[in-house]
Amino acid sequence: MLLALMVFCNALAAEPACKTLTVSGNPEYPPLLWEDPRTPEYLTGAATALLREILEPLGVNLEVQSLGSWARVQRLARVGELDMIAGAFINSERIQYMDYLLPPFTYLSTAVWVPKEGVFDYRHWPDLKGKQGSTLINNSFGQSFDRYAERNLQIVGVRTIEQSFEMALAGRVDYVLYERLQGQVKLQRLGLADEFVSLEVPISNEGLFFTFSKNSQCNTFELRERIADNLYKLVNSGRLAEIVSEYTARYMSLKP
Repeated sequence: MLLALMVFCNALAAEPACKTLTVSGNPEYPPLLWEDPRTPEYLTGAATALLREILEPLGVNLEVQSLGSWARVQRLARVGELDMIAGAFINSERIQYMDYLLPPFTYLSTAVWVPKEGVFDYRHWPDLKGKQGSTLINNSFGQSFDRYAERNLQIVGVRTIEQSFEMALAGRVDYVLYERLQGQVKLQRLGLADEFVSLEVPISNEGLFFTFSKNSQCNTFELRERIADNLYKLVNSGRLAEIVSEYTARYMSLKP
């Protein structure tokens, strides 16, 4: 009887407390994340495809919701109406309401994007002083740059990155801050790849993480540890590069 009880308890411990995780992220992040045009209430992309492969052996399903702007996604994670975010940089504000899963699933460099006719010399952050920039509302590019930008730079936040690029073409801003990978994919699909260049020196190179809302009922130490184990194995296997290639092709095949 004691042996049977131990087996039963072990089986319960192996069962995840949550069978489904509600996940969202930055909808302006192809090929890692974007709104699925066939089902606009959901997001698709390489980030959630990787997360699904991580969770499948654990018996946990994903519900990847499109919740509007990146700023709104962060607000919902803060209050626990969202279990996880599929891709976030670390900063001091976010660590107050999110637990970060190690290791980061990728590293992304953020570029200064400018219209070809508006190229300027850029070597380090002070070269952006006196110029007007644009990026997504509540975007972070790493704690150090965020702090410097708040004190020294003029950067307007907008809801979609298309708005930022349109403002740059119209001469309303001098540059756009956006990740290099996402910018290449987004501009190519918009037919604007020949209109912009990314300046050579990135403003940052930051790890991108899966995160749990601290207020999620699914956020337990046991589940985080099991996810982290599978995440480590997949990251080191090089699986993400294969998934990114697949989802880049999917995104590029969409009609503008």
